[in-house]
Amino acid sequence: MKAGAPDSEVALETNRLLLRPWRVAEAVVQRQLWAERDPRVPPHRRIDGDGRPTVGELADSIRTDRVWSTGLLAVERKASRDVIGYCGLVDSGRGPVGEPELAFELLRRVWRQGYATEASWAVSAWARSSGYARLWATVWDWNTASRRVLAKVGFTETDRKEVDPAHGTTLFTVKHL
Repeated sequence: MKAGAPDSEVALETNRLLLRPWRVAEAVVQRQLWAERDPRVPPHRRIDGDGRPTVGELADSIRTDRVWSTGLLAVERKASRDVIGYCGLVDSGRGPVGEPELAFELLRRVWRQGYATEASWAVSAWARSSGYARLWATVWDWNTASRRVLAKVGFTETDRKEVDPAHGTTLFTVKHL
């Protein structure tokens, strides 16, 4: 079965992490991720002037959007049982058909501890065992930390770029599994 296929609830485990479907009560963590985003991130991916998305709206999304149970998994630290972000596979429509995009985002308080790399390795292994031959990921040219994570787990930059004068250039990376 392909990773992220409808109704294929997933749980992945590493030495320090459990990657699993989101729980509605964890919408507060998603809201914190939105609140912490770099100001260079486009406005539609940040909290707006009306305070949206709200925790309630994010909770509704967890309840209704399969991406939170089969695609972008909650990253939970096993030792402390706290959710620190997400990592998983999505079909954003920007890449080749049949090739999912690796996506991750973690709370700032846990940056530089290797969690994004560890979670990305687990998701890459899951993708390989699910029959995918290649993954891709996009990253802003200014996001050096995420670029390092992608390089550590075997992604290489391609010639494809999308230039946005207001927010920076999106780089496209690939990983052969």
